[in-house]
Amino acid sequence: MQSTFKTLGLGPEILRALERRGYREPTPIQQQAIPAVLAGKDVVGSAQTGTGKTAAFLLPILQRLAGRRRGKLRALVLVPTRELAQQVLENAEVYGQHLDLTFTAIYGGVGMEPQTRALARGVDVVIATPGRLIDHIERGHVASDALEVLVLDEADRMLDMGFAPAVNKILDTLPARHQTLFFSATVTRDVDRLAARLLNDPVAVDIGQRAVAAEGVEHILVAVDREQKSSVLAKMLAEAPEGRALVFTRTKYGADKVARHLRREGNNVAVLHGGKTQAVRTRTLDRFRRGHTRVLVATDVAARGIDVVDIAMVVNYDVPTDPEIYVHRVGRTARAGARGVALTLMALHECIAMRDVEKYMGRTLVRQTVPGFEPAIPPIQPKERPAARPAGRSMGPRRGGARRRRR
Repeated sequence: MQSTFKTLGLGPEILRALERRGYREPTPIQQQAIPAVLAGKDVVGSAQTGTGKTAAFLLPILQRLAGRRRGKLRALVLVPTRELAQQVLENAEVYGQHLDLTFTAIYGGVGMEPQTRALARGVDVVIATPGRLIDHIERGHVASDALEVLVLDEADRMLDMGFAPAVNKILDTLPARHQTLFFSATVTRDVDRLAARLLNDPVAVDIGQRAVAAEGVEHILVAVDREQKSSVLAKMLAEAPEGRALVFTRTKYGADKVARHLRREGNNVAVLHGGKTQAVRTRTLDRFRRGHTRVLVATDVAARGIDVVDIAMVVNYDVPTDPEIYVHRVGRTARAGARGVALTLMALHECIAMRDVEKYMGRTLVRQTVPGFEPAIPPIQPKERPAARPAGRSMGPRRGGARRRRR
């Protein structure tokens, strides 16, 4: 029998919020994770981006907290970026709109005083980035004696970004008895090791293989000379006029440079990276989410909190040196059952990194070129090839160290 949010154990207030949001059936990770979280189990959840991980932990947490004492920190969600903190807060406010619970987000780049006042008033659920949360802890603004649930969202990226010492410092301030949830697009060895130290007999919720690109993504690999990348990108965007595009670069300087070139070619472009103020980043994301900006050029860290369901194309302007980053990037398209394109522009010096990506994904991509922009050294086709693409097919997007807890 098909599970529903009601059969998973969620109450009428949350069901009403989900109905208003238009959510009818739980996703696979929600079907597996929600009962485990409601039962008080520790959970390690892994699923492709866009499969509903945030609701998989927020819904049962809100259900557990509802109808009991309030005004103290009872659930703490740690996230790697301020954009993701804002996103999780927005979801919590929607899911909990009919519950007598309070929420706040704690992150850097903005003044501490409003956050301090919110913590002083008493908050049931805090969503925080590690660095800013430690600032508040050291100032005595956070009392965690009533904590019931700790969530590490995007745990792999948190560790990749060097937050392990900060996370461990936060863990040392928390009560020994609490439920711990790890949710991530991929579960890496570092996450496994941290989970083994912190979690007590956890329930593993794995939806599909770990670290694989979402189904529905068409992967296109274009060989091009490095100095021609911006021109090739502008050409391909012009050939695919419908839908939004998210372009990833390795550096802030590279993001600004690509955006300038695309603007000169007449594209509606915005830039998102750590060099922008929080106010600018918030406005930029909002315009992209609403469709006012067609192309967003971003670095990996800045784009971590982007939650836009209908991105038609993701572009790897720079081939990532870490294959897992490729999976995270392309997971921004083909979300919630949709289809999308992952375009990678590969210069000669990036061939080895691209082979690592292909090995990681377990598939090989045909090296293509764009007429008029053929690289000086023709690409060598790998021996292992995927099925040939239909002739005449458009290359654009389809239209329309912590201590173990004691229980």
